[in-house]
Amino acid sequence: MTHQAGGAVRIEAKWIDCFCEWLQLCGVQPGDACAVLSETQSRAVLVQLAELALARLGARWFHVTVPTPRQTAPVPVRSTGASDAIGRLEPVVAALAASRVVVDCTVEGLQHAVELPQILAGGARVLVVSNEHPEILERTMPKAEDEATVREAMRRLKAARELRVISAAGTDLTVNLAGARVGGVWGFTSKPGTLTHWPAGLVLAFPAAGSVRGRLVLAPGDVNLTFKRYLADAVTLVIEDDHVSRIEGTSVDAELMRGYFAAWGDKSAYAVSHVGWGLNRGARWDAMTFYDKADFNGTELRAFAGNFLYSTGANEVAGRYTPGHFDLPMRGCTVTLDGEAVVRDGVLL
Repeated sequence: MTHQAGGAVRIEAKWIDCFCEWLQLCGVQPGDACAVLSETQSRAVLVQLAELALARLGARWFHVTVPTPRQTAPVPVRSTGASDAIGRLEPVVAALAASRVVVDCTVEGLQHAVELPQILAGGARVLVVSNEHPEILERTMPKAEDEATVREAMRRLKAARELRVISAAGTDLTVNLAGARVGGVWGFTSKPGTLTHWPAGLVLAFPAAGSVRGRLVLAPGDVNLTFKRYLADAVTLVIEDDHVSRIEGTSVDAELMRGYFAAWGDKSAYAVSHVGWGLNRGARWDAMTFYDKADFNGTELRAFAGNFLYSTGANEVAGRYTPGHFDLPMRGCTVTLDGEAVVRDGVLL
């Protein structure tokens, strides 16, 4: 990011309350050693709210702030969940790994950061605060009952052999789930060596290599979260052997996607990262309408109930690594596991 987002936002007592409630769901106790991780371009109000909430709960908090690195990508990078702010700096990794809790306020988040396995191996719980205006976090507070919903979806996804997605717009996509890694996020964790993020409420599979084929028709109103843009015109992605082999459409939306894919000069940027569906009935598809781009990271739109989420880019399970990334939440899809619907015409069952 090229600006200090959220620097002028007034702190509200209700937001401190929200952070306290979330941290308590995550099992933060008085005396716990808690690191607040940020970078120089972090949203200042989130860093301050994390600090104030930890202080109110009696935790022993401290700040770890690193410089936002110089951008090396050929195009702007947004909403990847793969922060490079730590830059493998060993004293920082050691401090985080030795903490009971890490409240992650980096711009992109540590979900896919290269240092994450080492941090978790130390037993730290990593709690990622998505780079959103605090009002968005306030609206999407995790609830204790969310865990059962996500765990059940994970159980069903792990047990399935095939995921298929169809839509009236023309989507027909098949994902072989053999060898896939399944994950889910309900927004809180009290278990050492785990990560969660807020907002939350989704289930995902990272397919093994050679598992995905078909057509993905992005219809008007579907979302390109990398661009923070609702599509005005349909765009069709033809997917062969995991990779987008063709982008059909003559609209601005299609041209923008072609240009961003091509800018990476990397075949892996065209490949599938993960697939899944949203479970959060409190998250809203239309939320992006109400916020300036600088105030919105878009995690809520990945999670709204009944969306099918198709993402391109890095996939460790398939042995592919690239900073190029699209998150594409789609409405109106039917998602089946071995023929049994879990989402029908965009409605979570």
